Amino acid sequence: MRVSVIILPFRKTEIIKPVFDAILAQTHKDLEVIAVINDPADGSKEVIQKNHPQVKIIEPGWNSWFAAGNNLGIKASSGEFIQLVNDDLILEPTYIEEALKAFADPKVAAATGKILRYDFRNNRKTKIIDTVGVSMSKSGRARDIGQNQEDKGQFDYALQTTHYNQVFGVSGAGPMYRRSALERVKYCYSVFASEAKQSQIKIAASPSAPCNDRCEFFDESFFAYWEDVDLSWRFNNAGYKNVYVPAAVAYHGRTAGQAAGGYLHLLKFIKHHSKLSSQVKRLNYKNHILMYVKNTKYIHPLFILRELAMLAYVLVFETSTLKVVPELFRQIPQILKKRKQWQSN
Repeated sequence: MRVSVIILPFRKTEIIKPVFDAILAQTHKDLEVIAVINDPADGSKEVIQKNHPQVKIIEPGWNSWFAAGNNLGIKASSGEFIQLVNDDLILEPTYIEEALKAFADPKVAAATGKILRYDFRNNRKTKIIDTVGVSMSKSGRARDIGQNQEDKGQFDYALQTTHYNQVFGVSGAGPMYRRSALERVKYCYSVFASEAKQSQIKIAASPSAPCNDRCEFFDESFFAYWEDVDLSWRFNNAGYKNVYVPAAVAYHGRTAGQAAGGYLHLLKFIKHHSKLSSQVKRLNYKNHILMYVKNTKYIHPLFILRELAMLAYVLVFETSTLKVVPELFRQIPQILKKRKQWQSN
């Protein structure tokens, strides 16, 4: 079974070699490795060509972000399965081999392994959990399961069996996807290049040429953040499963995670958010609302209460985040069209 590995290196040239070395050291050998270069000037292409000439390189010529960049990679790939690898993720040698086993169940659309934290500053693995899947509350809050906990085997319950624990969703750090499932839940539409430019989505077409049958696996209106949970939710709505495979292990140098204790510990939440860039906070605020509106079967009262609380928090502590609100309302009509598509299917 061919697996297409897709990675978006971005301004982290110092860790490119160990990340790609780990990919190419996988025990599963039928691999196609694709790198989408999101910053032509950061030197990533040159480092990859020097150390890993077998890697296929795609150069869009612009920062395609997570969603569009991975869409480009998926469209250029040939594998029956798609393995995404964050540019700061170190795979253990059996990661892909173990993750593939979950797809013996034809209902499985996506799988994640046990992702632990990697300390790149000291070049060492840690026992701190990054994610073993994603949960979703009635209020619409998605959480990486186990994040910030010390790994003591508490999530290894399926390790010695062929049963893989079903989770609501999988993180975009190191997920494996079934291509046929991606094809089933993709969203296709026609767009003119001039319209794409206005919406900050760049496509390879002349300014007046129609781009028929433009399709998205990840929602490109998100750019980055929450598009992985959005895709997982679409799999759920289509009747597929997302699963956690504890025998597949990787290490992630995550730069943005969830606050320890979550929203119930306000001081910790404020401290955590203060470390995030304004852009991250705006995308996070906008995209979690778009994701919920697009995928929920009905609006739960707890979602409304949570959003009112979040709005109050933003009004007091993060007024700059309000700058994204006009964009949020501009994108809602397109999001409702996407919602209508999955409902009709």
